[in-house]
Amino acid sequence: MSGGQTKNAALTTALAFHYQVLIGLDKCFSLEEGQAVWFEKDGDVSLMSPDVLASTQTEVKDYAAPLTDHHENLWKTLKNWLATDFDHTHYGVLVLHTTQAFGATTQLKDWNTQTVEKRLQILQKIFAERTDEQLKAEKPSDIVKLQKAVMACDEALLKSVLGKVTLFTETDNAQELEKQILAKPVGIPKNNLNSYLHALVGFVYAQATQHSWSINQQAFAAKCEDLTALLCKKEFTFPLFSGYEASGLEVERHQDRLFVLKIAEIEHHEMIPDAVGNWLELQNSLLEQLDEYPLYKDKTITYQNQLVKKYTMAHSSAQIEATDAIKSSKLLYNKTMQEQPLNIGNNIPPIEYKNGLIHDAMDDDERDLKWRVEP
Repeated sequence: MSGGQTKNAALTTALAFHYQVLIGLDKCFSLEEGQAVWFEKDGDVSLMSPDVLASTQTEVKDYAAPLTDHHENLWKTLKNWLATDFDHTHYGVLVLHTTQAFGATTQLKDWNTQTVEKRLQILQKIFAERTDEQLKAEKPSDIVKLQKAVMACDEALLKSVLGKVTLFTETDNAQELEKQILAKPVGIPKNNLNSYLHALVGFVYAQATQHSWSINQQAFAAKCEDLTALLCKKEFTFPLFSGYEASGLEVERHQDRLFVLKIAEIEHHEMIPDAVGNWLELQNSLLEQLDEYPLYKDKTITYQNQLVKKYTMAHSSAQIEATDAIKSSKLLYNKTMQEQPLNIGNNIPPIEYKNGLIHDAMDDDERDLKWRVEP
């Protein structure tokens, strides 16, 4: 396989996984008290409830070809649900969620309205289309092997599973699903909706551990409330700052910037990743077009000028008190980074925003700021 094919395969897998996450995120909005959405528990996405009948297991599939009688999608999914390591009694509903449309002549079209007996008859009729040659072949095709495995199961077990199966076809693609999710929040300006979605997706991924991956109703509701408070309509929307620490590659890429050189000048090298991270978060925030973003930029310029005035006084005082150039310079740096941010109106901005602005000012050659103090 060529490098290009490998990259394409990896991208396809990543996009499919992201689609699965969006399906789970969409389900989070319907969670009731005591319920939770699980990823990769018994399959792709599970909604677990204290009431078993309200619990659902969803297999998320993305196929271009239509869902026909002999398509592997249904048969492979049934085989997984019939496997000994899957306990169907934990769920009231088993959903095959697929982007496929039904094939023109498939017998599966009315599946969701059929009785268990009728569903079994449909599978038996489809299986009966197989010839003896196909069934007894030394190397049967994959679909024949799947069909034989399903139809060889105990009939009572097969009926129990078939009675829970719902076929959800022609489902929304990732883009349509994102639009559907973005229609749910109330009171968030249009320019802030993408930030809302990205923050929720990030929240979902952050819940994964080495042992499990779930989002309960209480945690999801709290996150939605936090984001609504942060991104709702106000004078202007303040971008999210997470305290990002720059990677080694990012530090290397920016090592020749003036603000980095000034930290290196006082031999405070261990502080550089945080400094670069704060600076990068600030630059990215200025590129975001959130609600009333021109006002955010104007406020930021004014705020930076206030910080520079305050720092100039602090540097002057440190210069007077200095006893050792490196030690005194490091103390000045640490004190400045740890200081509580000045208010912007009635709000206190994130400390990473304040520190990013100080590093940005240090990067401005015309301001002639520095960390180094001399005894």
